[in-house]
Amino acid sequence: MAGLAESGSNPDVDLLYDINGLAKDAPPWFDRVMEFVGEYGLLLAIVLLVLWSWWSVRRRGDEDAASSVAALVWAPLAAGIAVLVNVPIRGFVERPRPFLDHQGLEVLVSGKTDYSFVSDHATIVMAMAVGLFVANRKFGLIALVLAVFGGFIRVYMGVHYPTDVVGGFALGTAVALLLSPVAMALLTPIVRAVERSPRVGWVVRARGRRGGEGDAVIPGARSERASGVSERDLAA
Repeated sequence: MAGLAESGSNPDVDLLYDINGLAKDAPPWFDRVMEFVGEYGLLLAIVLLVLWSWWSVRRRGDEDAASSVAALVWAPLAAGIAVLVNVPIRGFVERPRPFLDHQGLEVLVSGKTDYSFVSDHATIVMAMAVGLFVANRKFGLIALVLAVFGGFIRVYMGVHYPTDVVGGFALGTAVALLLSPVAMALLTPIVRAVERSPRVGWVVRARGRRGGEGDAVIPGARSERASGVSERDLAA
């Protein structure tokens, strides 16, 4: 292949051509599916896993539901922070997209004019997957598999080098893990305050579940109603 001859002994570029070559051999409809999955589908799937995990925690009504919900809140926040951290990294490295320097790539998405290293998509999906794994092992493992597959698709689409994806995985993991203790220390008290609220406590715990005031019942209201009935009975 011309691309392989052009890449020389660079394993990063060699792997780029090998993976992107699969897109050349695939039917057009399959490439369109991969394009959608790589751009939007996998990120949406991980977001749905976070929401599913939150719903499960809320319905179970665990004693420590506030901590679990706080950990889930951290997952998308970690992704956002990781992307912000990536802004100066991209500006410092200034690595062009692979299709600008290498001929013969099958590029499935047009209009990518920003720098290539580090991959924002890989950073986001891995940060969310690691954050979800910390909160819920079962859902987190599924998210991690989806994140790795998402990184593969970015190379398949011809918009990133493999090292762009690996760098994104490393950045997302580092942010999600290293900042997790600080994030939990800040988020847990906030979620506990939400749990005690009679109006929005349902966000943390389902109505009627034990262990908190998130069941939207005003403290003392039941006893007041009971005492009111007793007084009427006595008056009668």
